[in-house]
Amino acid sequence: MAGKPKLYYFNGRGRMESIRWLLAAAGVEFEEQFIETKEDLEKLLSDGLLLFQQVPMVEIDGMKMVQTRAILNYVAAKYNLYGKDLKERALIDMYVEGTTDLMGLIMYLPFQPPEAKEKHLALVTDKATARYFPVYEKVLKDHRQDYLVGNHFTWADVHLLEAILMAEECKSDILSKFPLLQAFKGRISNIPTIKKFLQPGSQWQHQQMRNILHN
Repeated sequence: MAGKPKLYYFNGRGRMESIRWLLAAAGVEFEEQFIETKEDLEKLLSDGLLLFQQVPMVEIDGMKMVQTRAILNYVAAKYNLYGKDLKERALIDMYVEGTTDLMGLIMYLPFQPPEAKEKHLALVTDKATARYFPVYEKVLKDHRQDYLVGNHFTWADVHLLEAILMAEECKSDILSKFPLLQAFKGRISNIPTIKKFLQPGSQWQHQQMRNILHN
């Protein structure tokens, strides 16, 4: 019997967070090995475990996988969250790339100097409400289904919920003009594996607290 996937990353969200989300959505328990010192990272490097000398790294199915997108693709395909055919995968990829772009903007917020934070927050809010969220609202309106692709739960839904919650940390009412996304958020948050991931005392909640302390 294969062991739990083991995640190697710094003690924060970063590029590992979407991997945590996707594993949790699939109902997969995982372990984390935090890189807390320079020596921890040097050990991984000297052991030749980091193919491109960077994390995240995930040990899964006997592999030591690196590169965020490769890991996410593998997890999505392994746990049937990557659509039923090539066209569905293409849609999932497009939607995931969009939410990745938005989350990338949000991730830069804590690293802005104090005098630039307000301007960057305004940029995040504008991009979310004028470029990204209208796309997903229209998708849900046009096909009148519960999920983004193929009327079944996929990686695209997981990634969008993650992006929504990140955006709401920046502006709590950011979904005020998007009623279908509000309903989507409630619906996806109540999928049992997601609900478990988000509940008090969960790995996600602990990660939230670590992120607050580090920021």
